[in-house]
Amino acid sequence: MTAQQATLKLYVLDTNVLIHDPSAILKFQEHQVVIPMIVLEELDKLKMGKQSIAADCREAIRQIDRIIGDATPVEIAKGVPILRDNEEVQGTLSILLDSFKETSPILPTNLNDNKIINSLVKLQQNHPKRDVILITKDINMRLKAKGCGISAQDYQNDQLLSDIDLLEQGFHALKGSFWQEQHQVETFHDATGTYHKVLKEVLPENVHINHFIIDEQEFVGRITTINDETVTLIDLPKELLMQQQAWGLKPQNIIQALALNLLLDPNIHLVSLTGQAGSGKTILALAAAIEMTVANKQFKRIIATRSTRGLDEDIGYLPGTEAEKMEPWLGAITDNLEALHSDDENAPSSVDYILQKVPLQFKSLNYIRGRSFQQSLILIDECQNLTPHQIKTIITRAGAGSKVICLGNLSQIDTPYLSPISTGLTYLVERFKDFEHGGTITLQGSPRSILAEYAENHL
Repeated sequence: MTAQQATLKLYVLDTNVLIHDPSAILKFQEHQVVIPMIVLEELDKLKMGKQSIAADCREAIRQIDRIIGDATPVEIAKGVPILRDNEEVQGTLSILLDSFKETSPILPTNLNDNKIINSLVKLQQNHPKRDVILITKDINMRLKAKGCGISAQDYQNDQLLSDIDLLEQGFHALKGSFWQEQHQVETFHDATGTYHKVLKEVLPENVHINHFIIDEQEFVGRITTINDETVTLIDLPKELLMQQQAWGLKPQNIIQALALNLLLDPNIHLVSLTGQAGSGKTILALAAAIEMTVANKQFKRIIATRSTRGLDEDIGYLPGTEAEKMEPWLGAITDNLEALHSDDENAPSSVDYILQKVPLQFKSLNYIRGRSFQQSLILIDECQNLTPHQIKTIITRAGAGSKVICLGNLSQIDTPYLSPISTGLTYLVERFKDFEHGGTITLQGSPRSILAEYAENHL
């Protein structure tokens, strides 16, 4: 073995990594990627069906097949060169057999995770001068591997933050007055409003397009352009923001008003709303969606969907049409429709009327893949349960004239292999924070009720 080969690491990928990101094989640069045979068997078992996990498995299998091609067993064991999209060859891919059978396994062989770890122990013995690293989203598997002397890491290629507290919130609240720090201001007006061009150095760090600046003296501005030395903000009077209405709904606080401003802006094509339970994410999004679809005729239809753990497996067994199958999972939508019409003389009749007249369609995430939605408002709830790969798959379905609204609560993740910093919602917010047609807001508090807010903060 040459000195250069000794420095190349052996990254062994678990099944959940390839489901999380089917292109993970390409993310380890010049190093050798190893796929255990057991992982291929698990992918094979999971590839059937219309579930999103099945589609990810099939894509991962196709990726492996594209690299392996017509390679011989000897070449596969040694490592097949990985050809990149730019025609550059970097890194190798190999398949690992169950070599632990030649010796006594360290762990019982009744579990696939144990079989993989046993194989890695043997692999490390065969390559004592090389680093063998297990990459898995399974925390317990990482612990077991470390207990057996194998280095193990989480898959972090698509994790853009080291701490969830660093996540872009969409606004910055200044103490005192915004104007007291401004020494050079250029104010101008046009048909769209009043603008202020200020020095970038006097603003908080890491401001982005469509980021809001608010202060304690009721100044509100939204950043429209950022240059090397200056930043331009559109002046948004707080009184007018608080008077905004969407299908009769008014914001209850200034942060909700900022969210509604993004939701109703026809030039904003992607809005991400995060926040705790009861902060108003769904009702604001739904009210804005109906306003833009029914009153303004900006969109032809509303596509409502959500990510729910168990949905992929359970929906096929529910009776009825796709819409009828989805209805139990989208109760938050109908609940908020009822809330929007709670003051009507006959609220149930109003909701039924809206469901009949509003072009509101409930769609399973499984049926969104491969489709293109034109002139549609796509409302995606529970985005915190999506992987970065899944969020990309959905966002790219938005066709001409469409708008996407993503909602989620990062403290209520139901998927075992996701965390607040690895979820697709966090990935989306960070990737789009400089997109001139996108915006995000982290809603504060829980206007739903005093009880809901206390429960969110104390349970």
